[in-house]
Amino acid sequence: MNNPRQLVVFTDLDGTLLDHDTYSFDAARPALAELHRRRIPLIVCTSKTAAEILELRAAIGNRDPFISENGGGVFIPYRFFSFSVNAGRTAAGCHVLELGTCYSTLHEALGAIMRATGLALRGFSMMEAEEVAALCNFSSWQAALAKQRDYDEPFVLARPEDATPAAAALLAAAAARLGLRVTRGGRFFHLTGDNDKGRAVRMLKELFVRQYGTVYTLALGDSANDGPMLREADVAVLMQKKDGSYDAAIKNPVVRFGAPGPAGWNEAVMQMLDAR
Repeated sequence: MNNPRQLVVFTDLDGTLLDHDTYSFDAARPALAELHRRRIPLIVCTSKTAAEILELRAAIGNRDPFISENGGGVFIPYRFFSFSVNAGRTAAGCHVLELGTCYSTLHEALGAIMRATGLALRGFSMMEAEEVAALCNFSSWQAALAKQRDYDEPFVLARPEDATPAAAALLAAAAARLGLRVTRGGRFFHLTGDNDKGRAVRMLKELFVRQYGTVYTLALGDSANDGPMLREADVAVLMQKKDGSYDAAIKNPVVRFGAPGPAGWNEAVMQMLDAR
């Protein structure tokens, strides 16, 4: 009998594994414990920084690779795989595969996009930690971690009246002229290079295939910037937002799950584990 393919789970955080408002993962504890018991890798794939992810991984007891800042960096703990990983740099006990554009370039580009579009934008690089904390319902410590960015500039439209589909199209076009991308997450727009979650997931999947021979992947997310990740998965779960809606930008075939945040995440993961 052939051995079943190794399951690997990729997950977004805010609004998915974490509650959109409180950032709690308490409702997901049963599934997290079962993944750990079965030694199934859980790969965090988020717009958050490496500093934020490292703190969360410590809280949930996770020691698997992770993907930071919308696919900007792929972090692989030392000796996680049985083979050597060639990486551009090391950080926090990990080999780091860098796919993203450096943050200083993104900061400068955001200014160019403002001038080109006439839209008033505020990026994290323009904000003090207190402003980030207020926007995200963070503590000052959490805000400081969120500002430790390498590959992704989150930003908001400073004038509420500019929050229109036409403005979003203008932003995307202006970024494209600079060889960059604008995507939308749960709270912010994000300016990045040509990296995305899908490219990072694909690179990490290739390493898991090299380790296990064959893999089966589950991905869970709730926002437009999760689309590339969901497209790479064998089973893609689109999480419901807290208002009961689903992100209309996700067009690819997905399982639409009927509960938001960690409670829905827990149910979706447990269903997958039960099915296997």
